Amino acid sequence: MDIKSLDELRQVDQRTLHFTPMGLGVGVQMRPDDAAQFQQQVVAQFELAPAVAEGTRKSFQDLRTVFAYGVLCYEIFTLVGDHALLVIEQALRDRFIDYHDGTVTFVDPDGVDHRVTAQRYEQVSEFSSRHRNWQLRVTDGLMMRFNGTLAGLREWARHVGLLRGQRNRGIEQALSNLRNFVAHPNGYHLGGPVEAAGTLSDLAEIINHLWGMPTPGGRLYPAPIRREVIVMAWNDAGTDMNTALAKDLPHAVDPDDQTWRCVILRAVFRPDHRVADPGLHEYDARFEVAHFPTDLLWGPGSITEAAAWFAEHHPDPDDCDYLDRTFVVRHTGSDLYLPMRPSVAANVPDADRSGQWYAVKADHPNDAYHHVRNLVTSAGCDRRGPCRGCHAETLHVGTHQQVFAHIINDGTAPPPPPDVTTPWAHPRFRRVDPVEV
Repeated sequence: MDIKSLDELRQVDQRTLHFTPMGLGVGVQMRPDDAAQFQQQVVAQFELAPAVAEGTRKSFQDLRTVFAYGVLCYEIFTLVGDHALLVIEQALRDRFIDYHDGTVTFVDPDGVDHRVTAQRYEQVSEFSSRHRNWQLRVTDGLMMRFNGTLAGLREWARHVGLLRGQRNRGIEQALSNLRNFVAHPNGYHLGGPVEAAGTLSDLAEIINHLWGMPTPGGRLYPAPIRREVIVMAWNDAGTDMNTALAKDLPHAVDPDDQTWRCVILRAVFRPDHRVADPGLHEYDARFEVAHFPTDLLWGPGSITEAAAWFAEHHPDPDDCDYLDRTFVVRHTGSDLYLPMRPSVAANVPDADRSGQWYAVKADHPNDAYHHVRNLVTSAGCDRRGPCRGCHAETLHVGTHQQVFAHIINDGTAPPPPPDVTTPWAHPRFRRVDPVEV
């Protein structure tokens, strides 16, 4: 090993200077002072909620502090990214102790509860290792096998709702696999500032969500998304469609040259932020085709009628959570229908209740549809519980009556909305070739 002087240790690592706010600089690089400021700004945006346990907070802060020194030593980015994966388990351990408030209840094989005092997670781990056939009491009616490992902590966090989102199940597993690679390496690897910052970002989201704070615009556990009140209008020929914020409706009138139809929706559409639901133009009031939850407030009708209704009611925007939604999908013969909301499907006409019905938990309707299609065609998805092959979870399968006996708790549901579709709406069912299971 070459022993360097203090001045040599202070020398900038030229590799880091090529990472700029505009991306990787090929043939260009930042000035050292600018690079140092930029790399600090990258991680300064990752803040933790005030309620986060002190030990987890300090470990995270150490990583943010050390990150900037990658300007002097590029290998630091690898060390930061690797250690961030280990802090995920520390965060889960600290949250476990916080959640149980120092007392954890285990159930022996005879069904007897045993309250275990635990101020440190090591006490829980030692107890569970000595009583491997005991179960952890999660709630009054729920118990789970618990071995104290990272996998057990992740399962516990999902049972109590501290981790959520169907797509996140796969990401959480991938992060756990990477953590295991760091803990049990089988080779050398070198990461950069982009990978390390991405891991720190994911770590911040996981920690904050464990302590009840979603991340606005987050990749994993986003805060509820803003939905505006909008108007969609299209001509009778189905050749033109316009979408705008409904606040502009009071000045709108029907054109003289052709008839237009419109609806007023509450949907993700924020032109000032260049954000719009990619499925809005295919809107269908009976079936879920939009990427985010979209509610029909009024319509269909003329533009003049829509303006009058909006002037009278003035509906407000809202914030909507879209993770872990429940969808129902109908399969009859060779027809597999698009997903529906339970509140809509519960009151469909009797003639539309035949066939096999699937209740599926998913973040987006396409995830639910493809999961059921794979079940129908025996393409590899799991028929029970969280699917290991896709981003969905099977809740119930059966007749219309059987499924809705489970998912409509009070036995009631609102009447279905009007049968409204845009000219660009998808066919409501698609042909599949079912395979007997």
